[in-house]
Amino acid sequence: MDKLECIVKAMDDKMATNIVAIDMMNASPLFDTFVLCTASNKRLMGAIKDSVVDALAENGYDIRAVEGLRDSKWILIDCGDIICHIFDGEERNAYNLEKLWGDMPRIDISGYMAK
Repeated sequence: MDKLECIVKAMDDKMATNIVAIDMMNASPLFDTFVLCTASNKRLMGAIKDSVVDALAENGYDIRAVEGLRDSKWILIDCGDIICHIFDGEERNAYNLEKLWGDMPRIDISGYMAK
């Protein structure tokens, strides 16, 4: 399973909502993809983070860093070429990364999620 599929499935398995993947290859020399999702509460944010970290480890992928663990409304997981953003709903609306990077193409991840 490729890294993006692993991340999206791990998020979807823990009931993350509004999962979006943005192709950042032409915008950043440091990473290729942003994956964003929303969690309905802090406990779910932690469960989604754990699910992503565990799924990546099980599939042999490294994680460089995890930021925003304590009482945060935004958790970032640096997976090297993919950066995962797990947001509280209000925080996601406040930062609005989809609008900020609105000119970047979206990646179709619908095949990775449960129907």
